[in-house]
Amino acid sequence: MSVVARAIAAYRARWGAPSGVAYAPGRVNLIGEHTDYNDGFVLPCAIDRGTAVAFGHGEGLSTVVSADFSEADAFDACAPFVAAPGWRAHVRGVAAVFADRALTLPPMHLAVAGDVPQGAGLSSSASLAVALGGAFSTIGGFGMGETDIALIAQSSENRYVGTACGNMDQLAAAHGRAGKALMIDCRSLSVTPVAVPDDVAVLIVHSGITRGLVDSAYNERRAACEAAAAAMGVGALRDATPAMVAAAKLDPITRARARHVVSENARVGAFAAAVSAQDWGAIAALMAASHASMRDDFAITSPPIDALVEALAQAVAGRGGARMTGGGFGGCVVALVAQDRLDAVQAAALAWFARDGRTSPLIHACRPAAGLRVEHI
Repeated sequence: MSVVARAIAAYRARWGAPSGVAYAPGRVNLIGEHTDYNDGFVLPCAIDRGTAVAFGHGEGLSTVVSADFSEADAFDACAPFVAAPGWRAHVRGVAAVFADRALTLPPMHLAVAGDVPQGAGLSSSASLAVALGGAFSTIGGFGMGETDIALIAQSSENRYVGTACGNMDQLAAAHGRAGKALMIDCRSLSVTPVAVPDDVAVLIVHSGITRGLVDSAYNERRAACEAAAAAMGVGALRDATPAMVAAAKLDPITRARARHVVSENARVGAFAAAVSAQDWGAIAALMAASHASMRDDFAITSPPIDALVEALAQAVAGRGGARMTGGGFGGCVVALVAQDRLDAVQAAALAWFARDGRTSPLIHACRPAAGLRVEHI
């Protein structure tokens, strides 16, 4: 049963027929790691897993049920934010951002279902928040566009959930296009589709190492980037050059963090061109350089993930590349691979886990998917 069907079924079991359902996908970032909150460029694509929110009008407090956890919550959608654990914080947080914008939401019934693996670096939280934003915009009659909904979702994460994330995840979930990666300028918020040729697959392999942005060193990396930008007198690391990073008075760790962001930002445009041209040599080299930079300068990989990336990079045999994806400290590896090498790369992933007597929580091949949609029922 699809997540949309599960959300609708959970709603019907409690309240009858919903008035609509919103769906937003997770995303995988092909290249451009930790550049989004530095006003840089990223190249994600939406994936074929996501979160659905069935919605309708309620009375009194707004109520929400999770089909995945068999849990429920009740809250006042117009009152100041009240902290709550887990997925509840995301629901309350998105509603609170609407209230912050003086957008009055009616009492609602909501049912949520999703299939994005949590802690995998595939943006399960952004998928949920964007789907909620689409549902709330519709039920409130606000008619918001995709970018506004994405920014509301990001604001909820920053202000109420406690994650200092950038805007890439939410923009990718909102703007996803089937068969297209998205070249996102995180300063101007412009989104440019980049065609991924039909005979190119996106392979996502979960390392089995879970991660949590709030509890990890993610926020420390962001603080280091902001300190480096301030030391160089620029508004964000997007505006720095490699020469500026080399000459600046920075401690070794802060210099390394800045060096990653500046070099990674340059790789994004080159990678987009390589994908469009199906230049496998450039794709492999750029993904390898990105991973090495995350490992050596940004220090967000781990030996098991490094080994998995190496195994996949060897298996593509010159017809693709591999790198860690997501915020780091665990999660997934992504490979961009020719369809005729896909079976071999999947087999290499299975063999890599088998050597340690483990199985991967996820080995999933897909094509870039569509973004946020809201359907009336």
